[in-house]
Parts: sequence; structure tokens; C-alpha cells
Amino acid sequence: MARICVLGGTGFIGQHLLNRLVSGVEKIVVPTRRLAHARELYPLPTVEVVEADIHDDATLARLVSGCTAVVNLVGVPHSRPSRSGKDSFGPDFARAHVELPARLAEASARAGVEHLVHISALGASANAPSEYLRSRAAGEAAILAARDRVHATVFRPSIVFGPEDRFLNLFARMQRRLPLLLLPCPDARFQPVFVGDVAQCIVRCLFDPETYHRNYDLCGPKQYTLRELVQYVGQVSGHRRPIIGLSDSLSYLQAGMMEWMPGKLMTRDNVRSMKVPNVCQCEFPFGLHPNPLEALAPAWLSGRDPRARLYSLRSRAGR
Repeated sequence: MARICVLGGTGFIGQHLLNRLVSGVEKIVVPTRRLAHARELYPLPTVEVVEADIHDDATLARLVSGCTAVVNLVGVPHSRPSRSGKDSFGPDFARAHVELPARLAEASARAGVEHLVHISALGASANAPSEYLRSRAAGEAAILAARDRVHATVFRPSIVFGPEDRFLNLFARMQRRLPLLLLPCPDARFQPVFVGDVAQCIVRCLFDPETYHRNYDLCGPKQYTLRELVQYVGQVSGHRRPIIGLSDSLSYLQAGMMEWMPGKLMTRDNVRSMKVPNVCQCEFPFGLHPNPLEALAPAWLSGRDPRARLYSLRSRAGR
């Protein structure tokens, strides 16, 4: 491929993806709000980092012009609350998950982009209980609406884990600092998928016309409850703590209080999302075998393994 544009390329999945794409693409354009956010991408030989506002139509049109393919990795975990009723979305969800995919699909179609790859979320549905999942579904619908003018592929990963994730590493930090954990939705079910496997699927997809107009759910090989995941993280990190599972009402209460804290570690909308099992029964695509959590996570969660830093770098490089 001569030219690809990757939106969200400075993020967690994006950095792993770009390290796998550099050898097969002549030029990769990565827009970012601040050039400082993309420092780790500068050594990549075929990557051009551009300071740009992807929410501006004229800028978006320039970014995708001349591209063979476009990848959209943009997503936000939280949003300011909606003020228009339960069937609407918070402004941050609306902007990132609904409006951007619609505008990107239109810009890609007008520019003659051959392939548009969109990353959504497992459990996305117009009838989902959370704004996050409903907004993700609305974004998928916007992509699907343009399928008669641009070839589109949608991926729906479960929780993505890896050396720099904000899920397992968050619980590792909490157990290092706290004497016990008050865990919301302890029976919520997840099927974590490794970031390298997600990146590899996107690469395979970009070079395979058979993926046009298809949707793929991406899950790891094993299901866990949230309690089981947190217990495992504590065991591997060497900081096992007592875990007190909260009821639904206490989970909402805790999340409501955390919404007022810096960083928004948890919101009531997150609790509503966890009411939907984040698991799937389908086979992993492209004949790939997803990596099990237990084979990889100890390298960076333990903090004692001298290979942890090396593993992180190798993982990003796709080795």
C-alpha cells in the first residue's frame, strides 16, 4: 500500500499497529492534537506525524486524500453526561463515537479511499444499557451506511490487554497502594484479548479484500469474571488484597462518587456497560490463535521480571 491514515495512532492499540505496518506501507499518516503525544512514533521510518484537528471537516478531507486505506482507532471511555434524555449520548461519546465515524466515512468515500477499517467495541448495540455501547453502535451504523461507496470492515474487541493497558495495570496499581479493594460488578464477565493479536488482525484485514464489508468480534481464549481477573493480577504482581464485591446499588453509588474524582476511574455508565457480558463464542479470525492472558501478563505485571521492559518493546515491534 502506498499511503494509509491511522486516526488514534498515538494510543495504546495504535502504537502496536504502526510497528507492524511500517514494513508494508510506504507512508503512514498519523494525526495528533499535540506532537508531544507522538514522541514514540518518530523513530518509525515511514510514519508522518501531523498536528491536526480530526474533528474539522476540511482537515479530515486533507488527511484521507490520496490514501488507499484509513483506520479509525478513536474511542473514549467516559463522557460528560447527556442532557437530552436517555436515548441520547454524552457530548464526548457523540463526538468521538458517532459524529467522527460518520464524517470519516463521508470524507473517505469522497476521497476514493478503498478500505475503511473501524474499531468499535464488543457488545455495541442500539439497545445496550450504557451510552458508551449505544454510541459505539451508532458509529458502526454510520460506517455501514457508507458501504456502498467505500469498502468497510468493523472490529469489535473485548477488553484489550497489554504492557501499557489501562485495565489490568490499573488493578495492579490499586493493589499495590490499597489494603483492600471494593470491587464493583464482581461477576461481570470479560474475555480479554491481547493488543498484539488485535493489531495483527487489523494488518491482515488491510491486505485482504475478503474482509470487505465484514464484522469481526475479537476475544481471547478464556472467559473471566472481574473478580477472577483482579485476583489474578494481585497474585502475579505480588500484592494480593482482600476483595469485597459490591452489590449493584453500591456499585452505582461508588461509581457516582468516583465521577467527581480526578481522572474518572469509574462512572455509572461504566457500571451499566458491565451489565452486558463482554464475551464471544466465535473463532478468532484469519486462522490466528489468540494469546492467553497467563502466558503474557506476568512479564509486565510482576515488576520483578528483568525481561518486562524488553518484552514491552518487542511486543510493540510485533516480534
